[in-house]
Amino acid sequence: MRLWDRCCPGWDAARAGAWFVGAAGTMLLVGGLAWWVFHRTQPPGVDTARATLRYSNLVEIRAAAHTALTTAEPIDKAKGIYRIPITNAMELMLRLWQDPAAGRADLLARIEKATAKPPEKPSEYE
Repeated sequence: MRLWDRCCPGWDAARAGAWFVGAAGTMLLVGGLAWWVFHRTQPPGVDTARATLRYSNLVEIRAAAHTALTTAEPIDKAKGIYRIPITNAMELMLRLWQDPAAGRADLLARIEKATAKPPEKPSEYE
């Protein structure tokens, strides 16, 4: 008795070969379709013009952030709200918060001042 007959009774070499070719062909077909779908659905690459535009936007944003952090500028002159450089702001906070209760009271007063609603305009029909 041959090894093949002990392993797979009722199968001959031609039938096993056909199954092997069918399984291998199916795997190749599925792999080929997966490769084709993967390459067909790739987004287009970023071209140099778009990359240059994005880099210039990044430079502008960083420059604006640097300016906002390092310069003083009035935000709302009527309410007396100004933007100060961050180093000055940190020094000011260290000075004001030596006494936490006074620092908290000062902070709450500033919030009230900054978020105060303007008075309502009188109705034109009154």
